[in-house]
Order: sequence, then C-alpha cells, then structure tokens
Amino acid sequence: MSTSPDTAVPTVEELEAQESRLVFRRFTNDDAWALGSLLVELARERRAPVAVDIHRAGQQLFHAALPGSTPDNDAWIARKRRVVERYGSASYLVGSRFRAKGTTFEESSRLDADTYAAHGGSFPITVADVGVIGSVTVSGLPQVEDHRLVVEALERFLGE
Repeated sequence: MSTSPDTAVPTVEELEAQESRLVFRRFTNDDAWALGSLLVELARERRAPVAVDIHRAGQQLFHAALPGSTPDNDAWIARKRRVVERYGSASYLVGSRFRAKGTTFEESSRLDADTYAAHGGSFPITVADVGVIGSVTVSGLPQVEDHRLVVEALERFLGE
C-alpha cells in the first residue's frame, strides 16, 4: 500500500488507484474459497476478531467468523456490502469521497444507515472487461484496518 506510515489514512486518489489495479481476469467459486481462506489465514496470524464474507451476483460464496467476532460483524458486512453493490466502489472509498466534500455518507447519501454503511472493509470484486461482479468484506477491526486487510489479501492473491 502506498500510504506511510501504517497509521496514515489513504487519500481518495490512493483508494481509487487500488481499485484500478486490483482487478481479476476471472472470478470463480474456487477463487472465492482461495481468497477467503487467505483472508482467514492473515486474520488468524494477527489474532484479528473478524468475520469475512465474499459475495458474487447476490450469492454468498464464502463466510467465516473468527474467534472474537460477533453477529454484529455480520450486520456490518451486509451494510458495507450494500454500499459496494450500489456504488460499485469500495465502502471506504465511498465514505472518503463524502468526507472529502466536507460531509458524511450518513448526512448526504439519503440512504438508510441501518441498511448501508460507507465504512472500510468491503471491496469490489472487479473482473476485467466485465465490471464489478461482487464484493469481499471484512468486519471486526477499525474501518481503515478492515480496508487494509482486504487490500493486502487482494494484492497477495493477485500477485502484486
């Protein structure tokens, strides 16, 4: 990731660059299993109390709840995933775009906060020459850390 140090908050431009480069050639059920398993492995190494979810075209392909995660994490996953589905961009990027305009997603989107959450942790699964076909989501850490965990897994998975 291009932000330094790790405590730095990525800019809108950095987040957009992540989306531009983290693109799949294809995305199968086996890819979902491998990516989800990689996320679980990374989270276990850090003892991160997260839940992990991968959806494609409205179907859940992968879900794991690690020790310390709660049902609230699943609710956050659903809310963040809906932002990706609606906007076609990472949930953290959507929230950052609102903040860059001097407002918040909750104040300005006119969407139900019980249904949508523009908080970090859900990233679009984009297939080249197709577009956004799904999302990979993590919940359980502070939002920038949820986002970073997903990006790290995507970078490793895609060989970046």
